[in-house]
Amino acid sequence: MSTDLTLLPRVAYRGQEVTSPRLRSLLALLAGDLRTGCGIERLVEGLWQNELPDRPAKAVQVLVSRARALLGADVVTSTPTGYRLALAEGQVDSSALLLHAAASADRARAGDHAGSLAAAEAGLALWDGTPDGPHDTDDAVAALRGARSPVRSALVRAQALALARLGRHAEAAGPLAVAASEHPRDEEVLAELLRGEAATAGPSAALTRYEAYRRELRDELGTDPGAALRAVQQELLRGEAPVVRHGVPHEPNPLLGRDEDIAAVERLLRSHRAVTVVGSGGLGKTRLAHAVSRRTEQRVVHFVPLVGVTADEDVAAEVASALGAGEGRHGAVNGHASADPVSGILGVLGSGPVLLALDNCEHVIRGAAALVQALLSASKDLRVLATSRAPLGLTSEAVYALPELGLDTSVELFTQRARAARPGVKLPPDAVAELCRHLDGLPLAVELAAARVRVMSVPEIARRLGDRFALLRGGARDVPERHRTLHAVVEWSWNLLSEDARAALRTLSVFPGGFSGGAAEQVLGQDALFLLEQLAGQSLVTVVDTPVGVRCRMLETVREFSAARRAEAGEEDEAVSRFLAWARDFGVAYHDVLFGAEPLAAWEEIRAEQDNLVLALRHALARDDGPTTAALTAVLAALWFTDSNYPRLAALAADTGPPLSHYHPANSSRSRSTGSGSGCTRCCPARRARPESSPSSGRCCTRWAWRGSRPATPPPYG
Repeated sequence: MSTDLTLLPRVAYRGQEVTSPRLRSLLALLAGDLRTGCGIERLVEGLWQNELPDRPAKAVQVLVSRARALLGADVVTSTPTGYRLALAEGQVDSSALLLHAAASADRARAGDHAGSLAAAEAGLALWDGTPDGPHDTDDAVAALRGARSPVRSALVRAQALALARLGRHAEAAGPLAVAASEHPRDEEVLAELLRGEAATAGPSAALTRYEAYRRELRDELGTDPGAALRAVQQELLRGEAPVVRHGVPHEPNPLLGRDEDIAAVERLLRSHRAVTVVGSGGLGKTRLAHAVSRRTEQRVVHFVPLVGVTADEDVAAEVASALGAGEGRHGAVNGHASADPVSGILGVLGSGPVLLALDNCEHVIRGAAALVQALLSASKDLRVLATSRAPLGLTSEAVYALPELGLDTSVELFTQRARAARPGVKLPPDAVAELCRHLDGLPLAVELAAARVRVMSVPEIARRLGDRFALLRGGARDVPERHRTLHAVVEWSWNLLSEDARAALRTLSVFPGGFSGGAAEQVLGQDALFLLEQLAGQSLVTVVDTPVGVRCRMLETVREFSAARRAEAGEEDEAVSRFLAWARDFGVAYHDVLFGAEPLAAWEEIRAEQDNLVLALRHALARDDGPTTAALTAVLAALWFTDSNYPRLAALAADTGPPLSHYHPANSSRSRSTGSGSGCTRCCPARRARPESSPSSGRCCTRWAWRGSRPATPPPYG
């Protein structure tokens, strides 16, 4: 937004200078309180301090009419008690100055020194040069400038500190000296002045300045410098470079359950040039990187978020800008990067041990990878820590897959956040643990669920978790927009996938219990492995080693999101049909393998697929799919019989008996599933309990005359 009304260096509206003293004073008075304006009495007092007009209210009205004629009819508007300027804060320099000062302070507190510098310089640019000609020091313009003068001093201080913390010591020297002269007891300014002097003139000059300050403080106040300044002195005495953390914020609250992960990443950084922390959205990768950046052995750390970068080719320029090596990101309206941003970055990083942390790389993965490769090849002591939902894919890279939180940590996190949201909330331990079991170990999901205790009980939250994307929204204001709803977190990764990968994720979401590579190939076709690589690369599918081999699984959050997209795309019937085809083939292949040469291995295979088989059986019953129902009944009955799980067996019999009593398999199905008559008792051990006829009858076990009827509610075997 452009600044239309200037009052600080000169009084003008859209470049047209205002020379009338009373009009200048009128604008200054109205700008002093932009939102509410001024009442008639305040305007009269400020405009006619020595001699009041005969009719003060009429005189103000005439002056306002002159202002409207000169500046525009809509610039000054009436209020119930007086008048105000119809301008936004950013359109008046005296108010915009306050906005820039607040923004600079906020960025500095967050560790974003480049952002703090940009805001400070934008504010100082509003008051560049000497104010226009001499006027009565008692007039409203002078009063406004006097009121804003401390803000200008604060901006000079912010500029000086930001320049120093960005390593631009030569540029910081002048503003630091000004700030130190205005506030000689400001030890934060003095600390940066000492560091800058050590870097430019040597440690001895900085120590001499420190000793002079210490003696002065002792003589005048009888005290010693503060702890932070004494720490800088000790660094200078040891000849060590100061510990500098650019862009690394302090933790807003304790980071729970990540001590082992932090230690693991630190070990990787000692042995590898680049380390990428990967994981799904909402898992806490950024906070882990903050923690590692604060503890790392490198004394200088630069932390650069890439979430605002939209193109691969802009990554290097963004990092250069954040490090103070460029004027702005490539393509920016008010600035441009240097011709070679990589050289600028290397110049700021220097030759000593430095850690460069790049946060949120997944959407510009190629640009981030290219930059990291270029920097590592040019600097032998540089280490790079990246966070991403996908690895960078470099030979110098070690990948650390950040795991989900354990149940105990999730419960602790939920308890802390819930009590912060509503101190008197009741938190039954069993109910909290049961709720946390369904939150996938995602810190974001736990925190969003805990926030709901403001208006709901824990059991109510658990009951409504079936629509988790509607429930888990409205995060804290100090988190990124993409982390304020669970839906936005998953959607961020979804939008980075190709259309083929999205279609694959929609189809694979029919598996509630994870799936093997073979199952994926059966439902996706010959491109399955390539598609799985894409999904695993974006941390939407997790690959794990199990006793039955490599299996893939989705977080329940991802599965529900993908299932909703599947329904929107009208692919439900097709996906379920492919799922049932896989389940039927699995049932035919494994229905009697428990009595083969390696029953234990087969039992493990069936158990791994149990949740998938149960859901497939429900779909088969709903579709009156006899062949699939028969195959799944056989394999589940075999599993639960060997488990001695008779309640599930009874429920299975009650649910599948009636439809199977009328099912007549075709010859092809019979030949695949039965074999000899004696084999029937092998494929379904429960048959031995009460067969319809003797085994020699050759009837398939699925032709039994099961007793009972289908229950009205979902069976307990599910």
